[in-house]
Amino acid sequence: MATARDNIFRRIREALTQPTDLPFPKSEGNSSVFQPLNQEIEVEFAERFTALQGKFAFCLNKAELRKQFNNLIAQEKWDKIYCVEPDICKLLGEAVNVSGDEQELASCDVSVTGCEFLVARTGSIVMSAAQASGRNTSVYAPVHICIAFTNQLVYDIKNAIEGMKEKYKTNIPSLITFATGPSRTADIEKTLVVGVHGPKEVYVFLVEEETTAQ
Repeated sequence: MATARDNIFRRIREALTQPTDLPFPKSEGNSSVFQPLNQEIEVEFAERFTALQGKFAFCLNKAELRKQFNNLIAQEKWDKIYCVEPDICKLLGEAVNVSGDEQELASCDVSVTGCEFLVARTGSIVMSAAQASGRNTSVYAPVHICIAFTNQLVYDIKNAIEGMKEKYKTNIPSLITFATGPSRTADIEKTLVVGVHGPKEVYVFLVEEETTAQ
């Protein structure tokens, strides 16, 4: 065993002393392999997100956000709403009975969070453990509602990662989640089932404002 291991290490050392050229040098670089954005980034995200069974609402300001949010709550007859992010709770106003009691998360109808970024190319919501909502809020409830602002939109995953590095510097959150539509699986007979490992419904309310809810 020792001889075989020594032979492997020797071959690795020899290979490292004689580097070879990249077989496809043009594939390495900063250029994207995806098509460039050819429409407004808000439209791109909305199209990608809704194609993945997400539900999207655009709000011109905070007042319209509260109106649309309250209308949705009344329409769906949701009673138990869970939110622990102070800025988001403030945005929603006093008309909605919002709970921040962690004991109620498992039995709530809806969880409400902010996000770090929205990725337009994939229709993804980027969240992290650094948010006040933590790791669990967007996963345990049957319905997840994300409140985001237009200045949190980025085109690609790479841009989101760069934004996280710029925002947190060397203190990168221990968990970064890319949530792309409702939870789904096709493990059993390749039949798509929604809501197995997370929320069955995901909403994004995108607010046209310069300030952020983070």
